[in-house]
Amino acid sequence: MRTPCEEVLPRSEHLRVLALDVTDPESIRHAVEAAGPIDALVNNAGIGMLGALEGTPMATAREVFETNTLGTIAVTQAVLPQFRQRQAGVIVNVTSTVTLKPLPLLAVYTASKAAINAFTESLALELEQFKVRVRLVLPGRAPETRFAENAQPRMQKAIPEAYAGLGQSVFEGWGHPAPVTQALDVAEAVWRAVNDASCPVRLAAGADALALL
Repeated sequence: MRTPCEEVLPRSEHLRVLALDVTDPESIRHAVEAAGPIDALVNNAGIGMLGALEGTPMATAREVFETNTLGTIAVTQAVLPQFRQRQAGVIVNVTSTVTLKPLPLLAVYTASKAAINAFTESLALELEQFKVRVRLVLPGRAPETRFAENAQPRMQKAIPEAYAGLGQSVFEGWGHPAPVTQALDVAEAVWRAVNDASCPVRLAAGADALALL
């Protein structure tokens, strides 16, 4: 966790919480060293962003890419040597079904995740020779999580007045009953990606994700 907090997960002798900021090379190095031998890497760190491109500061766009895109690449690179040497390992990158269907006000966030889709599928070909599997998990919208709440600071003034009508229609659309993704859906997809060597490179997670994929 970027800010370790043991209380948010059940206590278990099989669980150890380590500090990891995927945007900090030293943090990545310390976490990988502390973890010891790794069998499966799940890149799930991500930050959200909703807003019109015209209202999005470049600093915010860079912040999103630093975590969602470059953070995933950096952590993967740090773990690869041990996977290659052991001729074993699984990498699971969690992106989003927003990459499957164009949606307004998500240009920056979608771009950061779509880059990881392409990265994953190319990397899978690179690592076949070392018997390392690479998979993608694509969740849908998950309103039960705190993802949207954590995105709020990056959404301030991100919808200029000229885009207010579009923003209102998007928010109203989310209020209509529709299939969504539950946290358990994502956990099950990740579990399958790690344990089922025959599963496809892309795995949908959630009822809405399945409908899109």
